[in-house]
Amino acid sequence: MSTLTIPPALTTPRDDARTLYKAFKGLGCDTSNVIKILAHRDSVQRDRIQQEYETTYSESLSKRLSSELHGNLKKAVLLWLHDPATRDATILRQALSAQSGPIVDYQAITEVVCSRTPSQLRRLKEVYLSLYHSYLERDIENQTNGDHKKLLLAYISVPRYEGPELDQLIVQQDAQELYNAGEKKRGTDEKMFIKIFSERSSAHLAAVASAYKAHGNTLEKAIKKETSGLFLSGLLTILRCATIQALYFAKILRKSMKGVGTDDSRLIRVIVTRTEIDMQFIKSAYYSKYGKPLTHAVRSDTSGHYKDFLLHLLGPDY
Repeated sequence: MSTLTIPPALTTPRDDARTLYKAFKGLGCDTSNVIKILAHRDSVQRDRIQQEYETTYSESLSKRLSSELHGNLKKAVLLWLHDPATRDATILRQALSAQSGPIVDYQAITEVVCSRTPSQLRRLKEVYLSLYHSYLERDIENQTNGDHKKLLLAYISVPRYEGPELDQLIVQQDAQELYNAGEKKRGTDEKMFIKIFSERSSAHLAAVASAYKAHGNTLEKAIKKETSGLFLSGLLTILRCATIQALYFAKILRKSMKGVGTDDSRLIRVIVTRTEIDMQFIKSAYYSKYGKPLTHAVRSDTSGHYKDFLLHLLGPDY
């Protein structure tokens, strides 16, 4: 469930474009007005505003925002402008090409790829190729390694069923296969974990996790025991998104704001990508897990217009 709120009396894209243009005029930018408009328009409306702005003023809205805004607010707003598939493609391109730093951002790659549905991944690959004239599979092949790479490539390539139906016999077989491939033997059969985690639906994997308890341990604990590093992270992301996806993202948000400093890249990535999808459920999971509203945590860890923009996307306190 989305937390995006759209005014009941919505202005036209042309009027929104005109208001934004006026916000850029003069000394300084009227950032509050920019947030008031863009944080309360869905992806279709934002696209129409961008088209109208470029048609009327002969310049790209994203380029103008890039010159008017700064810091984390700029990163958040520019990412928010995109539709979901373009946004994911942008995140992955930056992560894979290390445009935002000296190293590849494996965390972002794993989080985006392993948390998306098969239909979302199909669309993502199409957009990625269209934007960057490069296959996502090829870039992942070139920039990742080992079992982590094998898992990512299998996960974005293998077709998977997205419905709720499942075969209990196959569920039991998979739970046994994972036990045999991990805790039952000396060493770990990573190929079996990759096969099951990349080929089975989310509903099926959730059922496998439940069935695995018959072996005296949870599947998550078994994965932590038998695997490590980025491969472990990928498997856990897939499993947690198959069981309670909202809690998975709630935990990521908690990690991004816990301790000294804030992981703003991760905070922005989760809030911006989930606002129009399931942020209401994430807020609920966050409150249940940590005993305080997500909005309170964001309010204490961010500041200025950057804080205002994120809070506009998140909506009222849970």
